Amino acid sequence: MSNQQCVPCGIAIPQIFPDGHVDMGLVDRYVKRAEDLAYDSLWVLEDLIGDTPCLEPLSLLSYVAAITRRVKLGTSMVIASTRNPGHLAKEFATLDQMSNGRLVVGLGIGGRTREIPPITEGTLRLFGAPTEKRARHFIDTVAVIRALWEQPKPHYEGYFWTLDGETMEPRPLQKPSPPILFGGRHPGGLRRAVRYADGWMGAGNTTTEEFKGHVTIIRESLAKTGRDPTSFPISKRVYVALDEDEDRAERRLKQWYGQFYKAADRGSLVSVRGSASQCVDGLMEVVEAGAEMLMLNPTFDYMGQLDALAKDVIPQLRLP
Repeated sequence: MSNQQCVPCGIAIPQIFPDGHVDMGLVDRYVKRAEDLAYDSLWVLEDLIGDTPCLEPLSLLSYVAAITRRVKLGTSMVIASTRNPGHLAKEFATLDQMSNGRLVVGLGIGGRTREIPPITEGTLRLFGAPTEKRARHFIDTVAVIRALWEQPKPHYEGYFWTLDGETMEPRPLQKPSPPILFGGRHPGGLRRAVRYADGWMGAGNTTTEEFKGHVTIIRESLAKTGRDPTSFPISKRVYVALDEDEDRAERRLKQWYGQFYKAADRGSLVSVRGSASQCVDGLMEVVEAGAEMLMLNPTFDYMGQLDALAKDVIPQLRLP
């Protein structure tokens, strides 16, 4: 056991404030402490419209880049269809420069239109996102971003955009580009990740069993396309609550899930919670299902969870 490699663990930045009070002092203390504790990475999500305060992810990461020095910074996930690809490429390139090459770019297509409520579809329309040919739009977006970052004289002919020699400076510090991860859980989206991305991160709103099925599709697609699986990292966001009182942990998770996702009971299905040993067992199930990196997402008592996870849980997580 001692010769096994520890599981790299990132952690979500406090970004959502259910009590309505945005606490930047907490963010400052938290990210500096996370770096001191040697967390692998710090992560943000995107929630454009909603009644729970949630900070815009790239602005927040710019702030975090300025007050940290070593820890990687990731987005999980920016909904690419709600932004112009040229603008997004510029924002990410600037952030990679500002962070001295610490950026991990996570991009998502957004929920499937027929499966999401009207308010979400309305949000997509508000931000100019398409409701048809969404996969084509997403592929074009990623291709434009990569071309602007990687080609001396960018050229691309897509359905939505074309490039004919337009250049952008500065390009990202990382060459040829920061790693691009996709989210997604539909089989088509998982195969799209293998074809166009540098890795994949499973959603926090999925169970371990669902994640295991998604990993199977990813691995089958890697084998079919001939991609080296060791160069395609698989990770997962996991909502976690470390508390010796499991019932209290579940209540607090359900409260948070109900306010943010409007689906309180889902929190019980997808989270890992309870004592340190229970959290270790639950997270190891995710690792054994295929996760090579865990992005832990506390939802309350952020500073306490940050320290306790680093002390009592993460050292016991080992790759198979």
